[in-house]
Amino acid sequence: AVELVESGGGSVQAGGSLRLSCVASGNPYDRVCMGWFRQGQGKEREGVATIASDGVTRYSDSVKGRFVISRDDGMTKERLYLQMNSLKPEDTAMYYCAEETWFGGRCHPSADFGWWGEGTQVTVSS
Repeated sequence: AVELVESGGGSVQAGGSLRLSCVASGNPYDRVCMGWFRQGQGKEREGVATIASDGVTRYSDSVKGRFVISRDDGMTKERLYLQMNSLKPEDTAMYYCAEETWFGGRCHPSADFGWWGEGTQVTVSS
């Protein structure tokens, strides 16, 4: 089974930065689409950013220019990162790491993902 574990959440003032990390293991396929999603209280889950095994990235309009997604693929684990800059109170949410096997098609924040982490909370105060 694929396991994803997020870390790096916390509380920060508006304008500050945070870096989220996710370690993924257990996927027998080398090529995966990975992404960050978030869900604020009382809101629907939103795709934030994705990155495919070929390094192509996609961002939601709400974070474009402020957040940077990156990954580091090892022999048995993938590490996913989200550098969040110029944080706003509206970025407050539970952030989830997700992964899906990728066969070269669409790797996008609106795509379907099969494996999910438990989430890490990000709180931005004004």
